[in-house]
Amino acid sequence: MTALQAPSAAPELLVHCAELVRPSLREAVGRLHPWMAEMAAYSFGWCEVGGAPTATPGGKGVRQALAVLGARAAGADGRAGIPAAVAVELVHTFSLLHDDIMDGDATRRRRPAVWKAYGTGPAVLAGDALFALAVETLAVVPQGARAVRLLSAALADLVRGQADDLLFTGRPCTGPDRVTVEEYRAMAEAKTGALLGCACALGAVLGGADEDMAGVLDRAGRHLGIAFQLVDDVLGIWGDPAVTGKPAGGDLREHKKTYPVLAALDSPAARALPELLHSPARAQEAAKLMEAVGGRTAALAEARTHTATARTLLTQTPLAAGAAEDLLTVLDFLVGREL
Repeated sequence: MTALQAPSAAPELLVHCAELVRPSLREAVGRLHPWMAEMAAYSFGWCEVGGAPTATPGGKGVRQALAVLGARAAGADGRAGIPAAVAVELVHTFSLLHDDIMDGDATRRRRPAVWKAYGTGPAVLAGDALFALAVETLAVVPQGARAVRLLSAALADLVRGQADDLLFTGRPCTGPDRVTVEEYRAMAEAKTGALLGCACALGAVLGGADEDMAGVLDRAGRHLGIAFQLVDDVLGIWGDPAVTGKPAGGDLREHKKTYPVLAALDSPAARALPELLHSPARAQEAAKLMEAVGGRTAALAEARTHTATARTLLTQTPLAAGAAEDLLTVLDFLVGREL
């Protein structure tokens, strides 16, 4: 496949990679217990509760695309990255199943979340099954030991980031124990960036990349993840529910210490913000004040910084022809929703 360099080509690129990966992903899910397989298929948007097929699968397949393009960056055919794409997609979906339970989110992609559709216990079990399947998928490839180590390290980071994100909600808005922007960056890199970096690096490893190239792709993916999380934070407060599929201001009502919140709290003009943040009914007032004192602007500026770093890493590394352009296309698509 030739490089698709125009940003408008991103959807076509993601569809191409998803079509390349989907048969192997479906085959892997088909090896699960039938009940687990149905819940997995539901989470991927392949079916309704009960197993009736849907017309359009859900999700963008960004991690799948990064793994395929990682293999191409190493000079291999994109198909070499398919096991990596399957593994990271399984881990990502496993994390979403558990994340929805922890956050109490009742919907995912405008449908009942798996735990609401099937029950909390079954959703936890389905997530566990997806994680085990991801490890099994990588264990049988020629670079299996190295691949499993990469995935395990990314998962450890993801869990650490998720733990910090949960703990942040209980910390105060002011005083010496408040969450700092440095702590936020570390959380976002672990929670969101680790798996994006792993997708790039893992695909490259299966494509024959050396440690240096895999390391650069991992770092680029991590910066991409931070930028994505920052944009997601903005959308979680000011996004259109018809577009995001989530209620407006949901992050504020859940007391999440997102970057716009932390940046706004630094402003002397936001003295009333802590009180507003502790009143879920006043989330809209809090959002207006945060925007007025620069919380939204600061978050988007920080996202641009990490996007620029990812671009620099990709453009200054000798990747195979066309691969850098396609990786940049995915980057622009992923973080360009608000930038």
